[in-house]
Amino acid sequence: MKKIAIITRDCAGVNAAIRSVVRTACGYKIEVVGVLKGYDGLIDGKFIQLNRGSVSGIINLGGTILKTSRSKRFLTDSGQKQAVKNLHEYRIEGLIVIGGNGSLSGAHNLATQGKIAVVGIPATIDNDITDVDLAIGADTAVNVALDALDKIRDTATSLERIFVVEVMGRESGYIAMQVALAGGCEEVLLPEKESDIEVMCKEIKQGNAKGKSSWIIIVAEGKAKAHDIARLITRNTGFETRVTVLGHIQRGGHPTAVDRILASQLGNYAVEVLRDGQTDICVSMKNDKLVTIPLSVAIQPKKIKVAETYKLIKLLTK
Repeated sequence: MKKIAIITRDCAGVNAAIRSVVRTACGYKIEVVGVLKGYDGLIDGKFIQLNRGSVSGIINLGGTILKTSRSKRFLTDSGQKQAVKNLHEYRIEGLIVIGGNGSLSGAHNLATQGKIAVVGIPATIDNDITDVDLAIGADTAVNVALDALDKIRDTATSLERIFVVEVMGRESGYIAMQVALAGGCEEVLLPEKESDIEVMCKEIKQGNAKGKSSWIIIVAEGKAKAHDIARLITRNTGFETRVTVLGHIQRGGHPTAVDRILASQLGNYAVEVLRDGQTDICVSMKNDKLVTIPLSVAIQPKKIKVAETYKLIKLLTK
């Protein structure tokens, strides 16, 4: 293999993965190009040369140096055909796609359409890639949210108030669940679990009667809106309730050591499996071992198991 390309979405750790791919490939004298602005850039033929020097000093940076976008054009047959055509015209033999479900679905489509080897690297703060223990970016997102939560806890305790904190996760409660456990939160509302607001409000009133003066409730954005939950709490308890929506800070920030190490390992492994002739697969760390997963499997919906963790959260906050 003489020439490969990299395409990315954005989250903390992606730049570390780019660095690993480029420097591993350079060690094998493989030419590397980066695709600017995601799948739109692939359709428009926006490629830049990458080498050891161009990825120097990026391991600690959030986001992606290649920029990215959500491409509606790539969802069409004509868009995908143009992408494949550009890959062939630029004599690209292998493509590494770093991203979540949408990006990896696109990678699977390219692998089945074109005569180009395609390997995916899981990178998503939702950590919802099937058969993947931990995706790049998830650890940083949890730590960013936890840092904000600790500060909110200081205020909640001082002012004796209830705070509802909304975190990212349209279909996955991974961040919400991890933050709730690590932050010692009293309640968490998850897409994967039915919630009883009346029971929660009853617990708040009972706790208040026993002298508990502050509460932190985490809600995943896909479960409900924090402002709606806060209004219900105030209506049912009479207690003043504040809202914080953390938003996109969870996608950025300097990657944690966990994400930098994982990204470095997966970037290196992606190049190795490309050289071995494998395609239409996703590289992953599972049970502390580097493994490959068919992209057709990786892109299937993954349900986060929440029952045991939720039980522990409630036990530890009684």
